[in-house]
Parts: sequence; C-alpha cells; structure tokens
Amino acid sequence: MVFLGLTAGLSGLDLFLKGRIEAQDASAFPKDLEGTNGRIRLYQNHNQGFCFGKLGNYKELTKQLPLISTSASAGMLVWTLTRQSRFPDRLGLSLITAGGLSNLYDRMKRGYVVDYFSVQAGWLKKVVLNVADVCIFTGAVLLCVSGLFGKRRKGKKRKG
Repeated sequence: MVFLGLTAGLSGLDLFLKGRIEAQDASAFPKDLEGTNGRIRLYQNHNQGFCFGKLGNYKELTKQLPLISTSASAGMLVWTLTRQSRFPDRLGLSLITAGGLSNLYDRMKRGYVVDYFSVQAGWLKKVVLNVADVCIFTGAVLLCVSGLFGKRRKGKKRKG
C-alpha cells in the first residue's frame, strides 16, 4: 500500500507543480527559483516529443508509446506488490510508474509535457525537466542496480 501511495503522491505532486507553472505568464520565464542562489532555474517549456523533443512530429507515437510503457510499469508494479520481491524493485517500479502517469496525463490532456526546471551546473544547464522525469530516471537506475547487485532468494539459481 505504501508504494501505491508513493506512486500517487509523486504523480500528484508533479501535476500540481506543472499546473502552478502553467498558470503563470510565459513571459516571466526563465527565472531563478527563490532560495536556491541561482542553482535551479524555472522554465515553462512545452515538450511535444520525447527526451529533448525527439520525435515531436509523431503525435500518435508520442501518445501511444508512453501509454504502453506506463501500463507495463504499472502492471509490473502490481505484480511485484503481490509477490515477495525486493524493496529496490518495488521502489524503482513505483517511481517509474509515478513519472509515467504524470507525463502521460500531460500528453493526453495538454498534447505536450510541461518541463519546468533545470539544475544550473555543468552540462545539466541544458536539460529542462520535471519531477516525473527525475522519478523515471531514478527508478530505472534503481532497477538496474537491483538487477546487477541484488541478492537472489535462496533456492533461485541464476541462469547462464
């Protein structure tokens, strides 16, 4: 139940922040986030494609592929929650699903994903993202690390 709450909470948080950004006048952006000493800059970007706007001209693809992948991650999350599974796997799938749901909502409702912040350090200055993107990336890293270094339950042999 905790992981479903986390999924809903993070997705809701991102949608709330996107709504706050969208409610402001576009001419007010970019601007520094107060209290960060210029380390985080806010934007009001509308990304019609995937990462860095890739494939933005393929409207149906940019809706259907996220629908399929978010459905798959949600299904895998539910599957892991009904079985004995590792904490990093549950957390990773929860994060991926949360981010996927928020960005999917944007694609279906708005026709684009709202990206709204950038970390002003090195090459990250060029990347504008949202909380959903951070969730998806973090969840993917967790699943990779869990798959590479996670302990298998007794009685399970690795193939290969």
